[in-house]
Amino acid sequence: MSDFIADIAVNIPLKQLFSYRIPESLVSSTDVGMRVKIPFGRRLTVGFILSIRNGDAAGLKDLQGLFEDEPILSSELIKLLRWAADYYCHPIGQVVRTALPAALGNEKTTVKIRTEAIYQPLDPEIKLRGKTQQELLTFIIQEKSVGLTRIREQFSAPHAALKRLVEVGALQCDERELCRDPFRLDKLPVDQCITLNSAQSEAVDRITSAIDDNCFSGFLLHGVTGSGKTEVYLHSVDQCLAAGRQALVLVPEISLTPQLVSRFRARFELKGIRIAVLHSGLSSGERYDAWREIMRNQIQIVIGARSAVFAPLQNLGLIVVDEEHESSYKQAEGFRYNARDLALVRGQQQHCPVLLGSATPSFASYYRSEQGALTRLTLDKRVHAGDLPKVEIIDLKEQVCDGELSNVLIEAIQQALEQQEQVLLLLNRRGFAPFLLCADCGETFCCPNCEITLTYHQQKRELRCHYCDYVDVVPESCHKCQGLNIEPQGAGTEKLEEELEKLFPSARIKRMDRDTTSRKGAHQNIMTEMMARKIDILVGTQMIAKGHDFPGVSLVGVLAADSTLNIPDFRSGERSFSLFTQVAGRAGRASGGGKVYIQSYNPEHYALTCAAEQDYHQFYLQELPFRQELGYPPCGHLVNLVFSGNNNHQVQAAAKQFSSFLFRVAGSVEILGPSPCPLARLRGKSRYQILLKAAARPDLRRLLNRLDEQIAQLPRQVTLHIDVDPIDML
Repeated sequence: MSDFIADIAVNIPLKQLFSYRIPESLVSSTDVGMRVKIPFGRRLTVGFILSIRNGDAAGLKDLQGLFEDEPILSSELIKLLRWAADYYCHPIGQVVRTALPAALGNEKTTVKIRTEAIYQPLDPEIKLRGKTQQELLTFIIQEKSVGLTRIREQFSAPHAALKRLVEVGALQCDERELCRDPFRLDKLPVDQCITLNSAQSEAVDRITSAIDDNCFSGFLLHGVTGSGKTEVYLHSVDQCLAAGRQALVLVPEISLTPQLVSRFRARFELKGIRIAVLHSGLSSGERYDAWREIMRNQIQIVIGARSAVFAPLQNLGLIVVDEEHESSYKQAEGFRYNARDLALVRGQQQHCPVLLGSATPSFASYYRSEQGALTRLTLDKRVHAGDLPKVEIIDLKEQVCDGELSNVLIEAIQQALEQQEQVLLLLNRRGFAPFLLCADCGETFCCPNCEITLTYHQQKRELRCHYCDYVDVVPESCHKCQGLNIEPQGAGTEKLEEELEKLFPSARIKRMDRDTTSRKGAHQNIMTEMMARKIDILVGTQMIAKGHDFPGVSLVGVLAADSTLNIPDFRSGERSFSLFTQVAGRAGRASGGGKVYIQSYNPEHYALTCAAEQDYHQFYLQELPFRQELGYPPCGHLVNLVFSGNNNHQVQAAAKQFSSFLFRVAGSVEILGPSPCPLARLRGKSRYQILLKAAARPDLRRLLNRLDEQIAQLPRQVTLHIDVDPIDML
């Protein structure tokens, strides 16, 4: 006799699915995509049904129950998750767990489904004595169906009257699910009616044509800062909705979500279009409710950060990836996927266009557009027809700086303040100083868990590791020589803020970095103050460079540019060019022009000179030969194998043994290592890496497919992380 068998993904570090028999009592109610309760070893755990088949279930355990009466994974999403698990060499159960909100990934959750009482008229002709009862009944008859929340807004203490109306048969009371709304306290923003220019219109027409054709097309929208890329997104999404399909919009970080959500709400909510947001800044309940509404096709637009690429939209018509160059689209730990790349795969699977947008495209995306794999749409002018800001590179070898600011930049700031204009200053290091140094013996203070110096935070009087969050008090004396001459070295945003307060005592100065925006709403508060011109000088890390539109900013300063250029990574030039160009683009957005100063000891570096001219193509032409010669992406393909464990000798031995196997079977794949990671010790773990490099992706895939048996032979104390298409190799 044939049975129904469910193939189930379980959140454990094993790649295979596990098969269970579906009991006859559950056959009619069980479906693909459901979350189920299963026996696993000696315990009950949660699993996710990825397929159901007929077969001989002899020896298989039975499903124990269902958590919901509806699937939480669509067939389209399951297809994407299985592809991602295979491509990124990650266990399918952990991939599913990453894709889902926390409340749906565990068997135990404190998130409850909220309900609300709904009242409908049952007998409008019934005779009533009380005035409150009559007014309530009249109100509900007019509305036809009213929730208790709405009734409370109109009537004070209505519960007794409602209870009586139900008792006498005038009203019917039912329960409906009530979703948590992250916008409930926000005012609906005012839409800005903007007429598209010819370049924007042409871009929208090309994208609309692909939407109408119901087929995949990859577009790269390359527009200079302030060229109106967001307006192209809005018009394209509008066309997508008009075609009866859904839209997914990805942003690189939570900090950018409120601004973009505000633009979309202003444009679409009055039309009855429902928008959901998905990012880690929401409560568990908000994410849980949003996911379930999306799954039920009650949402037309989803906006979110990296993990929103897994939103269970079943009728996708357009995917937008804003600021597609950002490295934060790549997950750094666990399931190390790249949301931008998965967006392209999802577009192929669900037959819809994918729009990648940036003023500084990733080198890989620009390369693909040059090869014809992506269609490049160009916006080469700002929407207000003003000039791009003028950029001047300050050669610090020829400047005397008393502190972090050159005299040229100090004078420019003073002039901007006198003209009541706003200033942005970028210093991509938070804290007061990168480290403390004993001037007597040269000793520094390092994190006991990581091979890195502790950053000095003066306001909290603490030393902090920015990798593992280890915190220590500031010592009174050197632990090595007991000397008292302990001095901060270098500068971070906290020190720059202090320096500015001394130079410009009447200026209103704020700092935007991870320290000042850790509390919920703090980032948005700073944004609101900037827009209201309650801040004269905003100091920050790369946070201030990303996508913000501050009309009052006329001056931008970039400090310590060389610290970004000198990171030991082949992408350091690309990242520096992108960061400098992006932050420069914050100047003069309302009226055109503006001024940008970049302080550097290496003013001839092509990343700086090209950023000063905002000339991406010239940067591309200078960077490409270097990538081609060394076979680095996108002219080659990489996989980084990272070994970690508590015992350094054990990790090193395991990496060496693994590399011996790789050299025997590598074929055309180049094996580099093993060698200690640039951060050789991180969060208490010793780390070694082996870099796999190949000219063709299939060669790498064949090698990766042979690793399972060798991985199984690793000591239990050593963990291997496979990072396909790595972005950060520190």
